[in-house]
This record gives sequence, structure tokens and C-alpha cells, in this order.
Amino acid sequence: MKKVLVLGLFSAMALASCKKDWTCKCTNSVAGSTSSTIADMTKKDATTECNKGDASVGGVTVDCELQ
Repeated sequence: MKKVLVLGLFSAMALASCKKDWTCKCTNSVAGSTSSTIADMTKKDATTECNKGDASVGGVTVDCELQ
């Protein structure tokens, strides 16, 4: 049983650190939404990069989320 648990944890960690392409969708409170591709990053790094698009200026907000 312990071997299965260890193997499962190792597999989950390996998959979480895989680099791949991600879609970042940014929704603008005035102009609608746009999507862009973030290439060859881990999920954690892609989330950080996508969230750099978040902004709020003069009543207009932009909220970006990794898809």
C-alpha cells in the first residue's frame, strides 16, 4: 500500500511540474474578453504570468485567469 501511495505522490508531482502551453483569458469590464497563449511554462509560472495582466484603472477592471 505504501508503494502505491508513494508512486501516486511522485506521479502527481511530476505532472504538476510539466511545462506546456497555457491559455490566459483576460476579461475587461468595458471591452469584453481576450485570450492569449503562455508557452512552455509550468502551471505555477503560467499563473503568475497571467495574473500580471490584472489591473484596475479609472473604473475599468481587467481580471486574467489561467484556463
